[in-house]
Amino acid sequence: MGFHARLEDAWSASGSMLCVGLDPDPTRFPAALDGAPDAIERFCIAIVDATADLVCAFKPQIAHFAAHRAETELERVCAHIREHHPDVVLVLDAKRGDIGSTASQYAREAFGRYGADAVTVNPYLGTDSVVPFLEHGGVIALCRTSNPGSGELQDLDVGGEPLFVRVATMVAEQWSQYGDCGLVVGATYPAQLTQVRAVAPTLPILLPGIGAQGGDLDASVTAGATAPGRGLLVSSSREILYASAGDDFVAAARAAAQRTRDAIAAVSPSARSH
Repeated sequence: MGFHARLEDAWSASGSMLCVGLDPDPTRFPAALDGAPDAIERFCIAIVDATADLVCAFKPQIAHFAAHRAETELERVCAHIREHHPDVVLVLDAKRGDIGSTASQYAREAFGRYGADAVTVNPYLGTDSVVPFLEHGGVIALCRTSNPGSGELQDLDVGGEPLFVRVATMVAEQWSQYGDCGLVVGATYPAQLTQVRAVAPTLPILLPGIGAQGGDLDASVTAGATAPGRGLLVSSSREILYASAGDDFVAAARAAAQRTRDAIAAVSPSARSH
């Protein structure tokens, strides 16, 4: 089953557009995990099990594992998600982008080693750099990212339109001929999200930037959702992962995820129609 079909099933099964990002930071773990050799794995699996029924996707960020030599722990976290929560989509946040021969190896890593349904990619090298990924699974291309400096390149005028709109059009019209695609657009830029949705009306959009980054959840869901509970993977990481630094971190993470899921649902198309 392809990325789009898996995501449609996940939206239906969960009734949620929430995506929990797994960005482990051992300096913020509760004391009970301090110094444990498998602390990253235990922390992430605890979060996963506490929130799986509230989400459509999990998004492990590979750098947060690799920096601690924890790629093997990431493998086990991904395997746990696939085995115990098979209805939840797995997005590997790796932002890969390279020439075809190297892209093929990155694709083996994302889809073979980690079993991802989709991987985030950098579109700068063009269509041929993502075809190796699309031969194995889905890709979610960086389009209008949530960081403050994103406009330095992404807003540049390209033949009368911003570069990020050109990227969205390329992904929707060219890349989608090769496989299942999506786009990354930050909740910090809801006006730009409206522009992206206009040229990519059916593509799923990964929406980071709510919570700690201060993105506008209401405006972004209004601009990006395509139908009730559809169209977006609204990503939240730190607000959920570190809702508590105490022994109650699991319960606190679940409560934070539930609040976020409910806030998303409150401004979904079905809620707005009543």
